[in-house]
Amino acid sequence: MDSWLTTVGLPIALAIIMLGLGLGLSIADFRRIATYPLLMLIALVCQVVVLPGVCFGLVLAFGLEPDLAVGMMLLAASPGGTTANLYSHLFGGHVAVNITLTAVNSVLAVVTLPVVVNLSTGYFQPDSQSVGLQVDKVLQVFAIVLIPVALGMLIRSRFTRFADRLAKPVKIVSAVVLVAVITGAILNERANLADYFLAVGAVVLVFNLISLAIGYGAPRLAGMGKPESIAAGMEIGIHNSTLAIAIAVSPALLDNTRIAIPAAVYGIVMFFTAAGFGYLVTRRKAPADEGTRADHPTTALS
Repeated sequence: MDSWLTTVGLPIALAIIMLGLGLGLSIADFRRIATYPLLMLIALVCQVVVLPGVCFGLVLAFGLEPDLAVGMMLLAASPGGTTANLYSHLFGGHVAVNITLTAVNSVLAVVTLPVVVNLSTGYFQPDSQSVGLQVDKVLQVFAIVLIPVALGMLIRSRFTRFADRLAKPVKIVSAVVLVAVITGAILNERANLADYFLAVGAVVLVFNLISLAIGYGAPRLAGMGKPESIAAGMEIGIHNSTLAIAIAVSPALLDNTRIAIPAAVYGIVMFFTAAGFGYLVTRRKAPADEGTRADHPTTALS
């Protein structure tokens, strides 16, 4: 179910892209995060508490079978991944906020993910075993996100003009890589797509749309700027489906390929929903947000 493209190719590609993101960041960008404590709190509460609750309600409403129900809950409990950072970058989100949220969520997931999954298996599959989070997967997220970004920031601090010249080409390359990944994922899973989508396509789509709406809407209602809200929306709306699949199929953990089906479907659906979401929230620029946008190094696609 999970291909070389997603397990090896995508992490490598995203690591290169994150290097490019780091070229546009400085220490000052991360200092500004301290001015958004409410945003950080809202995003984390949505990710850790609200979304698992929403997902549980959807699972019951759609009447999913136990394996698929647990798979949905596993997906909901998975933290955001590097793809969220990429989409935020492409659509004008505050990338520094994304990077921080990804790091914090990955740490929290060491505790929250096993709790959510164990409660879910206890409810839907009373006879199943408990699960612990793979520490190496958490470290992988840190490696893919933080190390390339830190390297990019180091380059920017020493060769500012060079970093500025690379900003636009890197954004173009990012978009090209994303299209290649989408195409490869579809081609790789074409034989199973119909069965997967019939089983969980509807609930996955609804959950993804709700996640994006909550992630963006909650900060906006709290008075946050558009770049910060886009960052939160992408981080909360795009879960790490590769991590969820790894936990589902690992013989040492859940060892159940059917539990991985929701994450596999989600891994394809979210590429399109996230792109549509990014287009909708960036097609109009509110005057009040222009000043905030100028305070960080990303701009929306035009």
